[in-house]
Order: sequence, then C-alpha cells, then structure tokens
Amino acid sequence: MRTIELHKSVTASNDRDANLLRKQMRTSGQLLVNLMSSPGSGKTRLLSRTIQDMADIRIGVLEADIASDVDALHIEALGAKSIQAHTDGMCHMDAGMTRRGLEALAEESEGQEDLIFLENVGNLICPAEFDTGAGLDVMILSVPEGDDKPLKYPLMFSRVQALVITKTDTLSYFDFDLRTCIERVRKLNPRIRIFPLSAKTKEGMEDWENWLRDRLKNWRSH
Repeated sequence: MRTIELHKSVTASNDRDANLLRKQMRTSGQLLVNLMSSPGSGKTRLLSRTIQDMADIRIGVLEADIASDVDALHIEALGAKSIQAHTDGMCHMDAGMTRRGLEALAEESEGQEDLIFLENVGNLICPAEFDTGAGLDVMILSVPEGDDKPLKYPLMFSRVQALVITKTDTLSYFDFDLRTCIERVRKLNPRIRIFPLSAKTKEGMEDWENWLRDRLKNWRSH
C-alpha cells in the first residue's frame, strides 16, 4: 500500500481542471465516485462490503485523510488497490489533488480499475465546495448523526447525485425519523437517489450496488 503527500493545487481554475479530469475518465471508461461524509459515518465499512459484493468489478480506492493510513490498509486487505493520500492539513480534495492521487493509483495497478472510489476527507463543509472531477458525487449520512443534517448542511445535500443512509440497523436505538430525513433532503434535491442500508446486515446493499453497476454502464455508453 502506497502513501502519497498531496498539497493544494496551484492552478487558478479548479472547475476547469475538474471538467478536464472528468472528460479523461470518461474516455478511459473509469468511473470515479466521490464519497463525502462526516467522520464515523461508516464510509470504510460501506466500501468494504461493496468491494466484497462486487467482486466481478475491478475496484480501486483513493483514501484521502489529513493523517493515518488505517483505512487504506483495511481496504487493501480485501484485495482492492488502494492509495493513501495525506492532504497536508487540507480539509478537502480538489481536482488537482485528485488527479495526482489517481496517477499514483494507476502506477500501482496499471490503470486496471473499472470503478474508483475517492473517500474524501471527513467533514460536511469543505468537500461540498470543491469539484474533484468525479463522475458521481455521493454523500453518506449515518443514523446516529441525526435526521437534522439536511437543515444544517444544505449545500452538501444539494450537490450530490445520491445519498446513502447507513447504519439503518440502529434505527430503533436513535431518535432518527427516516421519513422526515428523506423529505428534508428531497426539498433540497428533488432528483437525488436515496439508499437506506446497513453494511452490517446487508439490508439495502443490493439496491446501492445495482445502481453503481447501472451508473458505470451508463458512464461508458456516452
């Protein structure tokens, strides 16, 4: 497992860099999925279960964090190629940083991945403001975090194509109204896809994984 140090992009236009990266990823037929969430939302567990269930799809993971390589080591133990990217204290990934991470991943795997997950730095503010060049932006919200998060972080919920609500096996233990949460999200983003699931029990995982397969197929057909 390789660790790289990333610094803020020096280019003047992140949007330009993101659009260029997206175009190149479409040409290569690789779909980059930007996963954003708070720390402890269950991103790594969701990724682990997804990797195990979708064994027929070549999956790579770019783990972005301020420090530590524990998540990347866990992912690599499952057989997926993984790069640990340290962000030099930055609370987000931008397109330039993402490109350098993808280049390092390609060197390790010879660019064989079909689906690449970017596990962005854990918070609900900075990552929402920067286009990474991903083909899909997905937010993860866990039941223990509460159903009021769409009210507190509207930008994040507004810009993603999908929301994964994790740890649904704990609904009986927390004051989380799933219906209310979904209504709040849809007011911000009427076209969003929402996947309530539990990576622990596997309930709801099939819908999420089938959606990923469909998005990959669609990505390659355009």
